[in-house]
Amino acid sequence: MLLTFRDYELDPRLFALRCRGQVCQVEPLVFNLLVYLVQHRDRIVTRQELLDTLWAGKVVSDSTLASCIKAARKAVGDSGEAQGSIATLHRRGYRFVAPVDERDDVPQLPGHQAAPREFQASDDTTVTAPRRASLAVMPFANLTPASAAWDGTADALAHDIITRLAQLRSLLVIAQGTVFALNERNISPDEAGRLLKVDYVVSGTVRRQDQRLIVTAELIETRNAHIVWAEIFDRSLDDALLVLDDIGNLIVATTASEIETAERNRAILKPPNSLDAWEAHHRGLWHMYRFNQDDNERARHFFDMAVRLDPTFARAYAGLSFTHFQNAFQGWGPREVEIDRAFDAAGQSLSVDERNPAAHWAMGRAHWLRGQHDPSVTELEQAIDLSPSFALGHYTLAFVQSQAGDPLAAISSSDHSRLLSPFDPLLFGMMGARAIAHVRLGQFGEAAGWAVKAAARPNAHLHIRALAAYSLALAGSLDDARAQFAMMRLAQPQYRVGDFLSAFRLDPQGTACFRRAAAHIDGG
Repeated sequence: MLLTFRDYELDPRLFALRCRGQVCQVEPLVFNLLVYLVQHRDRIVTRQELLDTLWAGKVVSDSTLASCIKAARKAVGDSGEAQGSIATLHRRGYRFVAPVDERDDVPQLPGHQAAPREFQASDDTTVTAPRRASLAVMPFANLTPASAAWDGTADALAHDIITRLAQLRSLLVIAQGTVFALNERNISPDEAGRLLKVDYVVSGTVRRQDQRLIVTAELIETRNAHIVWAEIFDRSLDDALLVLDDIGNLIVATTASEIETAERNRAILKPPNSLDAWEAHHRGLWHMYRFNQDDNERARHFFDMAVRLDPTFARAYAGLSFTHFQNAFQGWGPREVEIDRAFDAAGQSLSVDERNPAAHWAMGRAHWLRGQHDPSVTELEQAIDLSPSFALGHYTLAFVQSQAGDPLAAISSSDHSRLLSPFDPLLFGMMGARAIAHVRLGQFGEAAGWAVKAAARPNAHLHIRALAAYSLALAGSLDDARAQFAMMRLAQPQYRVGDFLSAFRLDPQGTACFRRAAAHIDGG
């Protein structure tokens, strides 16, 4: 069905808006708002109805809906004063007031580039119900001999883990009361998982032995009773509360990471046109973490699919923002255009879920692309405040601070990100941020050590390899530096220090150091 009004054509089937024959760039949530208002133009649509329909019951601020309405008006040539299409009825809601014509037989619109077939959902017009991987955290068994001081420790740890996992907002976490009630009936973790119909279960034990605290934890995939991950944490009890906090952070970060890996691997095995939003997002992650141009483009298509299927999927918008970030950072597309797209997608992520740490992470990266250091740091700190276990938040804060902020803080954030996610696909970036911080501190030997480790990681991109070469040169290891640079030139013969400096946003001191290193290697 093609819907035409004024100078516009709205095509829900092809997810396209055109004005006088030209395709208009519209965010998925804004597009869905337009479609909904047009399809219900015979009546007033209330604010609550829009929130329930477009955000699937999620709590969002009035300003979020107002921003979406403003964007929709802008897309169809309206404004707050000129309301020729979308009218506001004070204290009642909104109504689409422009005359609309409908046509049933709609050809492919000229100039509209549909996604390749492998990236299309089986039904382009269907918005699927949101889905997340589900998780139950069982009370941890207290194996410590009876002691009043430790009676509630195991339950407190489980409660803390439940809260922190919920803060990540990427998983459906079963409430504490439900899980604890099952535990009182002596139901095993795998059986509890089946009764609750969740995908994963976390369980474990707590034991105090002399002045040490020993915590075990395991993650079970309930569909096949497979142990996805298990770990023993053995810590000195210098400060019990800090030790429990540290262990809780590690369990949360590892659980989230292991589930993400399992879901990515499952999604990659499914036919692309059979994916739901959750699976399309994880298929996008799988390609995104390959860190090359072709896979980055495939990731973008899958994230596009995810937000079409679920316009409230904040993390899919964050993933989409990251693909545009990569295009700008790696020089794979028009830099300014890709910067704007990264910023817009990050804004969309925030508009659908302001409390999602990934949304603030994406916006922090987008601000950095624009050269806005302080807003970038503010957004990344917000991501960490929302979820202290969010490893990517700590890493990206290190990335930003290493170049033009506080290098000592960057080293601390880098170390913490690696502690939370020691096998992260972005481990090369975590190490690289630490190397840049050491360069700015004049610690060239330390910088070279970390940069070489970063360059040796799988999927480390050219800028990381260049960082290794330049750091080695600054440390006086010219033969190693030239060998590293020669290997890098095999992949990109024309690479120069200008490519490196244009990718990063270094302070004058850091820029001077890397120019000096390049001169040592081959004259820059």
